[in-house]
Amino acid sequence: MRKAIDLSLENVRSGRGGPFAALVVKDGEIIATGVNQVTSAFDPTAHAEIVAIRAACLALKAFQLTGCEIYTTCEPCPMCMGAIYWARPSKVYFGNTHADAARIGFDDSFIYEQLRLAVFEREIPLVPFMREEALAAFEEWEKKTDKIRY
Repeated sequence: MRKAIDLSLENVRSGRGGPFAALVVKDGEIIATGVNQVTSAFDPTAHAEIVAIRAACLALKAFQLTGCEIYTTCEPCPMCMGAIYWARPSKVYFGNTHADAARIGFDDSFIYEQLRLAVFEREIPLVPFMREEALAAFEEWEKKTDKIRY
């Protein structure tokens, strides 16, 4: 965690991104690190956890982080929690809470509130469109005998 905190401080001081950093550890060894790059990469998904997960998966040549632990300087937001669940690490350690983040302007409570609403009631509505055509890929996937499940 000390390394993650140092990376978050370095990121703030460099002006390259927000005060967040994360790292992925396997068998006591740091596999990958990530810092918040939202503003420097012009990428709203470039949160520290996402950056670290992507780098770790590349380093391990795997799409899951089985047997790994993630250390992050802040309790993960909803997007990062989704990525963490897909990556399947064994444990996540975090420093600051989501309330700490909200206090300095990184408030994700709106997203949690939106997720509780029906899709048609959200500020950005989800509209079903061309489902029958889209099902073609699902049907082919279902029949595929050499698929890699994830």
